[in-house]
Amino acid sequence: MLMTLFVAAFLSATLLPGSSEVLLVTLQMQGHDMLALWAVATFGNTMGSCVNYALGRYALHWQSRRWFPVSVAQLEKGQRWFNRYGKWSLLLAWMPVVGDPITLLAGIMRLHVGVFLILTTLGKAARYALILGLLHGFS
Repeated sequence: MLMTLFVAAFLSATLLPGSSEVLLVTLQMQGHDMLALWAVATFGNTMGSCVNYALGRYALHWQSRRWFPVSVAQLEKGQRWFNRYGKWSLLLAWMPVVGDPITLLAGIMRLHVGVFLILTTLGKAARYALILGLLHGFS
């Protein structure tokens, strides 16, 4: 079950749509160890964000291609946004819709991978701790 949680958390952090919270809550309600659930979900979700970061690091190699999904104007807008809000925005990488592009932008902007990992992990760990803590408080 923990491997399933890892995969769900991993995939939900990539640019693919998905959610790991329902599985996390289900496993917690089934009596699985809360610390293990927290660690696996955090690790999987952070590793999924690393995929976005890596894509961002190499995305600019293909920006001149016709099939490249982002226009020059959109790319410049994203870079200006990241320059304005910077690395601290990675603490919000857990958020639906905006989190994945933030991690992609961090790669495009070539943010140091260590800083990326620390901030992304902190934000995701806090989110999963909050979910598990709230669930534990209601049970």
